[in-house]
Amino acid sequence: MTTLYLASGSPRRRELLTQIGVPFITQIAPIDENSLPEEAPYAYVERLARAKAQAGLVALADPLDAVVLGADTVVVLDGRILGKPQGRADALATLSALSGREHQVLTAVALASTSRVAVRVVSSRVSFRSLAPAEIEAYWATGEPRDKAGSYGIQGLAAVFVSQLQGSYSAVVGLPLCETAELLAEFAIPCWQSLPVHSQEDAGRG
Repeated sequence: MTTLYLASGSPRRRELLTQIGVPFITQIAPIDENSLPEEAPYAYVERLARAKAQAGLVALADPLDAVVLGADTVVVLDGRILGKPQGRADALATLSALSGREHQVLTAVALASTSRVAVRVVSSRVSFRSLAPAEIEAYWATGEPRDKAGSYGIQGLAAVFVSQLQGSYSAVVGLPLCETAELLAEFAIPCWQSLPVHSQEDAGRG
């Protein structure tokens, strides 16, 4: 039986995998997340997802019958990666730059086993309405932007900033579920494993 390991400490990725009924064990191995000189955002996010999955696999005592999932998400504006904020000033500047504009969110997901690695990259477009300086300040004060790429979480309070989304909502959150399910199937890991089974009698109860 194949065991899935998640090479991520992100609670959002844990929640998304749980949502589609896939059991997993968390297995995190540190990697260097610095970008390479002249590295494009697409190449960067793909490389990091692959590196996380492979590092997690190497860290296992017994990697046979194991598959490790690694993922990475970046927010891109004008070709520049907007990472997690370094502090208040950085977050305020980032959110001001995103205000009233469309930006790109790239999420890569990689699966690694002892025999192969497979990677998918999903691109989504997110538009923000115009944000007032006071609400940017208020949003920072909530604490939500502190650990988020691009200084915002679409699944949280920042949902009110989003005027349009083209692409995958779950990818913007941190894990593209459609593409992840397809990759898992390639490694013989089905979804819906840990969902409760309800009878027709239960389904008819109001």
